[in-house]
Amino acid sequence: MKIGRYEILDEIGEGAMGAVFRAHDPLIERTVAIKTVPIAQLRKEAPDAESRFLREAQSAGRLSHPNIVTIYDVGEADAVAYIAMEYLRGATLREIMDKGPMPLDLALDTALQMAEALAFAHEHGVIHRDVKPANVVITGQSGRIKLTDFGIAHVVNSDQTQAGQMLGSPRYMSPEQAMGREVEGRSDIFSLGAVLYEMLTGHYAFDGDSLPTIIYRVVNDTPVAASALRPQLPAALGELLGRMLSKQPEARPDARAVVGALRSLALATPPATAAPSHRDEITRPLRVLAFGIPLAVFLLIGLGIIVIEHFLPSPTPSAPPAAPRATGGTAGTPAASGPEVRPSGEAPGPPEAAKRESDPYLAGLDKKLVELRIKRTMLLLKYTRQHPDVVQVDREIERLRAERRRHLKQLEKKG
Repeated sequence: MKIGRYEILDEIGEGAMGAVFRAHDPLIERTVAIKTVPIAQLRKEAPDAESRFLREAQSAGRLSHPNIVTIYDVGEADAVAYIAMEYLRGATLREIMDKGPMPLDLALDTALQMAEALAFAHEHGVIHRDVKPANVVITGQSGRIKLTDFGIAHVVNSDQTQAGQMLGSPRYMSPEQAMGREVEGRSDIFSLGAVLYEMLTGHYAFDGDSLPTIIYRVVNDTPVAASALRPQLPAALGELLGRMLSKQPEARPDARAVVGALRSLALATPPATAAPSHRDEITRPLRVLAFGIPLAVFLLIGLGIIVIEHFLPSPTPSAPPAAPRATGGTAGTPAASGPEVRPSGEAPGPPEAAKRESDPYLAGLDKKLVELRIKRTMLLLKYTRQHPDVVQVDREIERLRAERRRHLKQLEKKG
């Protein structure tokens, strides 16, 4: 089966009005995602549905940003309209959130990347208008998020804008959007606030058993404070959520301000585990009894791996001692001069060991690195390298390594 020049490999999902396929582009030998919809259905859906579908490609295609899905091509073939876009490997944010409240640092990092994508889009005259967890993909390679589906995106000052249309997903749309009024960038900020609220609490900011009920609550109700559902949340985060979910657009911060606020909160937040659910509290004794011994065995294996890889000295050729100097060694290359060239920082030589014993801060960094290595090993026994928790631990390990190198350089200057 083909659509235009694209060779269809398999169906990977359903879009708002049509199917989404994984396909091969023989022209440049790459895998793409093809979003399709029958032209007849577009014309039946609404007078402007066909132009709105094509506007998705025009809107997203003008945005080149690491947190926004890349659009490659748009066209019509065999009675269907299609958009060829970047094929993303990973899970949607919806799938991650369905498991319960997210760790605070992971929720802040995800919201920060979403805000950066929206800030870039708004600065280029594009409003997404359908920000929701299902439209965010967490890629498996690096934990980077991609904002997708500009299917109802609105180009500011477009002649095709129609007031009175209610577009978007009810639980995440802004009050002005729910009432069919004109929207601007701060409408996306309200939607981002609703997503962040749910990431942190595990509850919808606005919910109901019918569409009218949800719309009424979006327009009129203020959600329960996130701190009431998760008391350990920083006060500054609660204040930011309150501003993002304001019923008045002018009272909300713009996307660039949200980026700054989230970045400050992320820098001040240490890595943490997700808030426990009631189900966890009920079944914890059973889990301890059933899996305590296997987990202990896994822990011993993990400790063994860490000791072997990072603490036992590897044989090195003897050489006369040399004065310490900075070198540009790379990972996988034997260190030639002093401990400062070790990229991991977990296997200090004799001079560095002495520094660690005399420097409490360096000893604390080493202890934290060991703890994270153990945690990473345990996660890998349960998940894969692409799991968001493993990715987050790897980021924290790299952050601590950088801080360790910086601190060692300061000690050398003082010495």
